[in-house]
Amino acid sequence: MAEFDVAEFDVVGIGNALVDVIAHADEGFIARESLVKGSMTLIETERAVSLYRSLGSAVEMSGGSAANTMCGVASFGGRAAYIGKVCDDELGQVFGHDLRAVGITFRPGAPEADTPTGRCIIVVTPDAERTMNTYLGISSLLCPPDIDTATVAAGKVLYMEGYLYDRPEAKEAFRAAARIAHAHGREVSLTLSDSFCVDRHRDDFRGLVADEVDILFGNEDELTSLYEVDDFEAAVAAVRRDCALAVITRGASGSVIVTGDGVITVPAEPVDRVLDTTGAGDLFASGFLFGYTNGMSLPECGRLGSVAAAEVISHVGARPLIELHKLA
Repeated sequence: MAEFDVAEFDVVGIGNALVDVIAHADEGFIARESLVKGSMTLIETERAVSLYRSLGSAVEMSGGSAANTMCGVASFGGRAAYIGKVCDDELGQVFGHDLRAVGITFRPGAPEADTPTGRCIIVVTPDAERTMNTYLGISSLLCPPDIDTATVAAGKVLYMEGYLYDRPEAKEAFRAAARIAHAHGREVSLTLSDSFCVDRHRDDFRGLVADEVDILFGNEDELTSLYEVDDFEAAVAAVRRDCALAVITRGASGSVIVTGDGVITVPAEPVDRVLDTTGAGDLFASGFLFGYTNGMSLPECGRLGSVAAAEVISHVGARPLIELHKLA
């Protein structure tokens, strides 16, 4: 376990600041709209408007992968900060309010009035699988000047989402933040986010994992995609060579924590009924990071991750409805 100097924050997250639009639909809707089930697809403004109109009723709430993780850290009682770009529009104001309301320090970067706040349209099918179509809007325009140096330097662990890596300016911001964190003796973590995201950036991600990332988060599909292997054990062996610590979720089979000394298996927490898997990986990371930055053992960090993931998949929405410190 890492020994941290006194820091203002346990975790500082950087990612695409989005508002989630969540709707339930049947398999027919997936087919009619030519959606790729279970994936995250980037869409432009016209497609976002068309898809939104086709949904019917939907629930709107602040989201974004890394922002969800920071909400989980705060729900455990941890100290979290978030850096993500929003416009000074209605959705941008809602996004900032939702973070501050749960005690998260929010650094929004410089607004640009002509580019709206991003949103993620999430279609949940009866099997609880989620299919995401994301309009990044201003969130993708995050650039190095938007990275608040003092905030990054004040966090024990920097947590960055792979989704952020889709634009050149965001890549520069990503690496700038990692340099700041390491320069101040902090650790850098990365979540792979999505197997399609890994496909787009495999070489860059492999380089990051080997050279800059201290803690890697992902699921089984993302890890096997990263190393272009079909066998999970082969992927585990590969990441063990590249990264000091990797935390890989496997759905109902639980998770594994991969270190240089071996592999720790963590069971999943039981759930009476899975309603929506949106945010499961995000919240798992929140529990693990809360435990990690507060000096807990790796198995206990994994257990807290499982607790958080179980809570979020038991209801619709990617953020906890019950204070996680009470469940832990």
